[in-house]
Amino acid sequence: MTAGSAPRPGGTLSADQLADRTRRATDAALEAGRAAGLEVECATVLHDVFSVVVHLEPAPVVARIPVVLPPGYTPALQTARQQRELDVAAWLDAHGVPVVAPSPLVQRMPVRCGGFGMTFWALADVAPDHRPYAGVPIAKSAELHAGLAGYPAPLPFLTPFTEAAPGMFDQLEPSEFLSSKDIERARGQFAELSAVLGSAASFAARYPDVAVQALQGDGPSHNVIRTTTGVKFADFEDVCQGPVEWDLAMLGPGAVAEYDAAAQALGLRRTDPAVQRLMDTARTLQFISCVVLVPQLPVLAEGLAGVIADWRTQPTM
Repeated sequence: MTAGSAPRPGGTLSADQLADRTRRATDAALEAGRAAGLEVECATVLHDVFSVVVHLEPAPVVARIPVVLPPGYTPALQTARQQRELDVAAWLDAHGVPVVAPSPLVQRMPVRCGGFGMTFWALADVAPDHRPYAGVPIAKSAELHAGLAGYPAPLPFLTPFTEAAPGMFDQLEPSEFLSSKDIERARGQFAELSAVLGSAASFAARYPDVAVQALQGDGPSHNVIRTTTGVKFADFEDVCQGPVEWDLAMLGPGAVAEYDAAAQALGLRRTDPAVQRLMDTARTLQFISCVVLVPQLPVLAEGLAGVIADWRTQPTM
């Protein structure tokens, strides 16, 4: 973190510091795009939350630059994560699954520039009714899972839970969000769940009849772009191997029932109620660990407060 983006006393980035981070990420994308041979005149910010997403005009190329990263997330880990995303998205696109594809105008690999890691994507023809994070029917997730089921390359197991969350739980401190008692309970639950979800082998030992497969990893029904040619899935940064229940975590029984009907029609397995409860709990804990990201992204605070309040009403495992 440079001097220009250092947090204020108390740790949270100010509005000026957030704007400076966006500017630096945009400048890095411009530099990297030109270095890759693109004819770029300017960069227009399309989205700015966990990542700064910019159109490198006039090229039909979008750069996505993650700016909110878990503690201890090294450049090597980020590069591996981004390469998995590019590879999976390219494979899905080649097999007719509607996704935002990597840009064919540059090499299909992550780039580092100005201290930022980034990837390059084809510019989507966004429809007038597109809204960020506006969900689509859960049946679409079943369709995506049908496409992902054939992905041939190995993927790590449940990386949002096994790769990022441990470092975030280590960094939890008492705050306006979590008391010492809350943190003790959350860490205890995380340790208990990690005994089952820490690896594909430990999960298989507990649930030998529940198949795992490639997953989008981060709520696929809400990570979509509505284009003029239909809905396309996007943001495969958390692509991993795991039970399909992870992609349905915290969506509620109605959504799970809708998914099961669509899955059965596609010849996929229906969800397992015990595994779904496990994934709901694991996803809730992952969200709670994201408290440590609030200084980097203050807008997280409101949403996390609701998750934490609901979690406090749940019985201890």
